Amino acid sequence: MSDISAYVEDLARGAKEASRALGFASDEVRCAAVRAMASALRERADEVLEANAADMEAARVAGTSEGLLDRLLLTPGRIEGMAAGLEKLAELPDPVGRVLDEHDISEGVHLRRMSVPLGLVAMVYEARPNVTADAAGICIRTGNACILRGGSLAQGSCVAIAHVLADAVEASGFDRACVSIVETTDRAATGALMALRGVVDVLIPRGGAGLIQRCVRESLVPVIETGTGNCHTYVHASADFDRARAIIMNAKTQRVGVCNACESLLADESVAAAFLPGMLAELAASGVTIHGDAAARMAAQNAGVLDSFVDATEEDWSREYLSFDISVKAVSGVDEAIAHINVTARVTPSASWPRTRRCATASCARSMRRRSTPTRARVSLTAESLAWAPRLAFPRRSCMPVGPSPPRRSPPTSMSFAAAARCVRSYAHRRPRVPASLNMPLFSLASRASHAAGWRLPPSSDGDPRSWIPNSPNL
Repeated sequence: MSDISAYVEDLARGAKEASRALGFASDEVRCAAVRAMASALRERADEVLEANAADMEAARVAGTSEGLLDRLLLTPGRIEGMAAGLEKLAELPDPVGRVLDEHDISEGVHLRRMSVPLGLVAMVYEARPNVTADAAGICIRTGNACILRGGSLAQGSCVAIAHVLADAVEASGFDRACVSIVETTDRAATGALMALRGVVDVLIPRGGAGLIQRCVRESLVPVIETGTGNCHTYVHASADFDRARAIIMNAKTQRVGVCNACESLLADESVAAAFLPGMLAELAASGVTIHGDAAARMAAQNAGVLDSFVDATEEDWSREYLSFDISVKAVSGVDEAIAHINVTARVTPSASWPRTRRCATASCARSMRRRSTPTRARVSLTAESLAWAPRLAFPRRSCMPVGPSPPRRSPPTSMSFAAAARCVRSYAHRRPRVPASLNMPLFSLASRASHAAGWRLPPSSDGDPRSWIPNSPNL
């Protein structure tokens, strides 16, 4: 255990040191590094595919489900998608040094709040090797170093991708430690990473509920908690049946192992008898097992697909199958559909944001929880600085210095995704919305946080963090 802890700490300290030069690099240099990462992925795709083939073989021998195998699989097309994503990242406006707010306060002091890199971001994730490129790309683009901890199933693939990206970063003039990865499958390594408060600036778990809750419970490092839940599709009484069927078949059967796959179908009871038999027949023909209520059983019987039907249990309504299974339920209308989604997404009423707006036709809503713990410089997000993150809504929070007491959780929030017809709108109202796939807050806001840390922004700095003056007596 001590050897694992020492190894992880040395790796993290090296990445932390490398982050300093990266944080001061110009936007042009950082963009060039990200483009070099994309080129390296294309040029060395064979290395990555070879490592992935070994991971796939080991996973099959271990009896891994088809859904997880699909998440694990890399193909030339998927590697090209990873490279294209990095190139799109380089085209976005520079998020570093953006002035988010400024005003004069008492005695002629001009206060400016701006986005700056955090330093070292840790990402802990499971059998998704493409997350390695996503996380590394966003971190380099935003002036942060990263330390990555992939799942054991994808270890070979993640390490191969990380080495390719680190080589590209090094060729661009930065320390290769800016993209670091833990190269052991020992679970103790995750615990060691979570203990590195003061070295790792923020930790982001991306995976199942077990992984996320372990990080929330055990981490001494500030945690950005991603959500768990399942995606619902609701068919309104006024829905176009043909369009609804096409949306549901695509959402359920295209890739069952992804987190935006449809797991639950809700149909308005006024059209259930007309809509469900044909819908269930299509699902059954594609090998989908239907877990349904009484109305769904009647529809399956009428469609002649009872052999693909099982009676749903209470657990089925909130289960994320990640397989060829779907729960089906008839509801009295949109209000019951919303209530069902809120309950089965495991979000408590006290944690909910204002009620979701009404859906039309077929839509897919995902409700999730997100919490964070306070840091010395409170982590915050801006729509401007993270234009590529998923569309989420966050309340404004103040900077909160950490005292001797243990980290305190912030109230969770509830979010909705419109993955299919995009018919569910965000309840952000005036709150900043940030869009993508990683849920990665990578900026702290330097206002009162910089005050707490003993730094000030001179009026002549023009937002350049390199001109900050530490421990100024004039602060």
